[in-house]
Amino acid sequence: MSTVDIKVNGRALTVPAGTSILKAAKLAGCKIPTLCYHSDLEPWAACGICVVKVEGSPRMVRACATMVTAGQNYITDDPEIHQIRKTVIEMTLADHPQECLTCARNQTCELQRLAAEYGIREIPFDRRVKRLPKDESTPSIVLDPSKCIQCGRCAQVCQQLQDVWALEFIGRGEKTRLMPSAGVVLNESPCIKCGQCSAHCPVGAIYEKDETDLLMNAILDETKHVAVQMAPAVRVAFGEAFGMEPGEITTGKIYAALRRLGVDAVFDTNFSADLTIMEEGSEFVERFVNGKGELPQLTSCCPAWTDYMEKYYPDMIPNFSTAKSPQMMQGAVIKSYYAKNKGIDPKDIYSVSIMPCTAKKFERVRDENMKSSGYSDVDLVLTTRELSRMIKTFGVDFVNLPEEDADSPVGKYTGAGTIFGVTGGVMEAAVRSAYYLITKEELSNVNIEAVRGMDGVKVGEVDIKGTKVKVAVAHGMANVKAVLDEVREAKEKGLEPPYHFIEVMACRGGCIAGGGQPYGTEDDVREKRIAGLYKDDEQSEFRCSHHNPEITQIYKDYLGAPLSEKSHHLLHTHYTPRPVYQK
Repeated sequence: MSTVDIKVNGRALTVPAGTSILKAAKLAGCKIPTLCYHSDLEPWAACGICVVKVEGSPRMVRACATMVTAGQNYITDDPEIHQIRKTVIEMTLADHPQECLTCARNQTCELQRLAAEYGIREIPFDRRVKRLPKDESTPSIVLDPSKCIQCGRCAQVCQQLQDVWALEFIGRGEKTRLMPSAGVVLNESPCIKCGQCSAHCPVGAIYEKDETDLLMNAILDETKHVAVQMAPAVRVAFGEAFGMEPGEITTGKIYAALRRLGVDAVFDTNFSADLTIMEEGSEFVERFVNGKGELPQLTSCCPAWTDYMEKYYPDMIPNFSTAKSPQMMQGAVIKSYYAKNKGIDPKDIYSVSIMPCTAKKFERVRDENMKSSGYSDVDLVLTTRELSRMIKTFGVDFVNLPEEDADSPVGKYTGAGTIFGVTGGVMEAAVRSAYYLITKEELSNVNIEAVRGMDGVKVGEVDIKGTKVKVAVAHGMANVKAVLDEVREAKEKGLEPPYHFIEVMACRGGCIAGGGQPYGTEDDVREKRIAGLYKDDEQSEFRCSHHNPEITQIYKDYLGAPLSEKSHHLLHTHYTPRPVYQK
């Protein structure tokens, strides 16, 4: 790797060639403020807050998009630079609603933080706030263009990382505004509700639809039996809202906090992740061993991905696993198996999911298949962010809560269930049990390293007693196209499929960086959350889904066997082609 020698505020520094001034300054221990920059995205220098001086030059450059040059000394702050940055922030605030106390991003807003850091008490410019209507058309996210600062992050993530193109800038000059593509409302656009736009927005222009009041009302309703499930990725991010480090496993504390709120039963979606593996793994065995169904099999746990597939790759529907996501499986068994065990009328159960994902709000109402129990299998979905706000509202001292266990009989989980929250985790969990389902023998090493890591596409082979199973894992929707096009091409040419099993997760890193997780998610945070899930896996009593005693029990007592008639009714679904632009 070639390097260059530079100086930052007179301090000598050697950095890799091609390093931006912004990154070089960080290596030198100097913080340069930004608004439009995000490490997930290509810098495009929209906001102008990151200006720095190059010694010996009369002009200033934008640090996020300017690469270092050997021999240069970069000045990252002085009174003049400070005043320019302050002026840019003041000008941004002049066009921005002053509604911080009632904004969804209050105390997590990057513009608010910069205004505080630069000591802005007055705005010396005429106010020019554009009052534009909110777009609340989707069940997942809200677009409030009045608060948009035109940083471009949301459009970039939608177009570059997700390859969805649901958001764009329309108009020129002062008439420029962010809106859904083609000028339709968000729910009629190509939007897949993944929420990555809201996760990357620095202000309150895009945020999850807050439904915490619905849970409060259900808890207060004495006729309701409130049952809550929690997704795998929530446990390694939740503590961040309370000052804990990313990756800290807070499973038992979340169970305890939910009970402090007054819910009646606490379960874990990891249980139904194990259930998903039994159904999806058995389905793969049917396809791969018995030739019943098309290969490759595609995973179906991510609702943003299934929405994308129905819109952009409807020809792949026969390849899709019919297994519902763990969230919807859990909701179905809560209102059937659990209700029967406890003697509770399913109509009296209020089923709630705590998810890292805004698309899960859409999934629960996507079609009639989500009412396989006879009622809405899931009545409410809250994101990680929503629940953390709710716990603060109730005055629960989360950090000091003693850990508690989940309720039975649908709360126990294995390590395979917990790694569902990370890219490659569904594949790894599936291979652990598919090996057993095919050979009736246990894997000697359950760690499937080939599917781990942050590469956008990971491919490998799993040896099942001499039979090679070709697998692929893709995360971040923009990485999926190449894999699916490869499958399409092979099918069109009448060739063997390049893969037998493909896992897709819409968000970079998987659910650990879902659209409803705590703000500030970058790769260093992703790595810590991922490490937390693998740690939870390694310290689990059981690490394969077929070893979960509560899974064994539900098949014995209620479902019969994977892919049985009852399993198909409760735990499986089907998919339908959808137009990219809805009507």
